[in-house]
Amino acid sequence: MFRGFKNFLMRGDVIVVAVGLVVALAFSTLIKAFTDFVINPLVARAQGGKSPGLGWQLGQPGNTATYLNLGSFISALIYFIIFMAVIYFLIVVPYKHYQAKRGVTVFGEPTPSRTCPACLQDDLPKAATKCRYCGTDLTPAP
Repeated sequence: MFRGFKNFLMRGDVIVVAVGLVVALAFSTLIKAFTDFVINPLVARAQGGKSPGLGWQLGQPGNTATYLNLGSFISALIYFIIFMAVIYFLIVVPYKHYQAKRGVTVFGEPTPSRTCPACLQDDLPKAATKCRYCGTDLTPAP
């Protein structure tokens, strides 16, 4: 029973989706901070206000609604970078190592590709002799 659960968890799809969700969560925090502390004060500037901190007061002094709070945004950016480094070194690197022992390549470099001269799709395999999108014959890669 536990072996089946372990096999389920160690499938590449599950780990990739989990890492993607964690990245999305961290990125959403960064975007929320940008919105709350940079965009919202610009919008609220039409109404007036004031506030202290790292940034610029766009309205009357002391109104937090019109304060361009770069300090909070920089904090969120630092949080994002640190969080992504932790995810990479504590989840991605050990998972890559574990999968390499099993003979599976994950989070590797993208495969070389070529561009179709007719439809300009750029994700064709290097060895392709025909475009999968428009059917144009391609010259073999050297």
